[in-house]
Amino acid sequence: MGVRVVRQGYVYTIERLGKYTLAAHPGLHVIILFVDRVGQKVNVMEQVLDIPGQEIITKDNAMVGVDAVVFFQVLDAGKAAYEVHNLYASIMALTTTNLRTVMGSMDLDETLSKRDEINARLLSVVDHATSPWGVKITRVEIKDIRPPQDISNAMARQMKAEREKRAEILEAEASRASAILRAEGEKQSQILSAEGRREAAFRDAEAREREAEAEARATNMVSQAIAESGSQAINYFIAQKYTDAVGKFATSPNAKTILFPVEATQLIGTLGGIGELAKEALNGNPPAPPAPPAPPAAPRRSTSTVPRTPGGNI
Repeated sequence: MGVRVVRQGYVYTIERLGKYTLAAHPGLHVIILFVDRVGQKVNVMEQVLDIPGQEIITKDNAMVGVDAVVFFQVLDAGKAAYEVHNLYASIMALTTTNLRTVMGSMDLDETLSKRDEINARLLSVVDHATSPWGVKITRVEIKDIRPPQDISNAMARQMKAEREKRAEILEAEASRASAILRAEGEKQSQILSAEGRREAAFRDAEAREREAEAEARATNMVSQAIAESGSQAINYFIAQKYTDAVGKFATSPNAKTILFPVEATQLIGTLGGIGELAKEALNGNPPAPPAPPAPPAAPRRSTSTVPRTPGGNI
């Protein structure tokens, strides 16, 4: 009876003649029989205290249900045993009262969104109140906040409306961006098309200018040749054009028989003479005097069949 063993995690209070004398820590202790006795066995491990659900009215008159838990540890077994009666009930009552005070000063939205702030305020208040009892409040946590059903439904509708609003805003922004990009694309397309038409017109004008310059140079050369050679150059050009025209008749796929007037056949016969004139002009020999013109014959038409060679020449 005079030997006591204190388990780990506990501290026994020793009373001598009914008065607290010392705290027996874990280990073996000897007490005086009939004088000393073990008063209370205090648990000095960190403990959790479940705060039952409370109905709290917030600042905006909303009724909410709140559950909380408190973590605490006894630091002074003597104070915890003799400074307060029923330590657990005292901590529970103190936490419940301050919980109502803290959450009653906040709106419903704040109670739902500021749990960390509520926990910090509760921890500060409850720890300060329990320090004379030799107790350290290590943590206070809000487990659950239950708003009324009608408020929950309203919050659900509000959340749905907010999400629909954000979805419509995003769709509108997407449509706006798409329209801007489409307009930019059409603008660039029109600009490029206009530049292409401008470049094409410039090229066409340049081509026509070059063609006009070539025609002018050719005309100038022909004029110079006529001025230098007289009628021989004119006859040469006329014979060349006539020969080209007859060659086109011969190369026609549907031409089997070609009809020439009498004057045309006479002109074909004179092509050799024109060739001789051209040779003499090129060699620098004076041309022979032209033959007197033949008397005009009676108008008649002759039919000449011009054979076609595989190459299309007459």
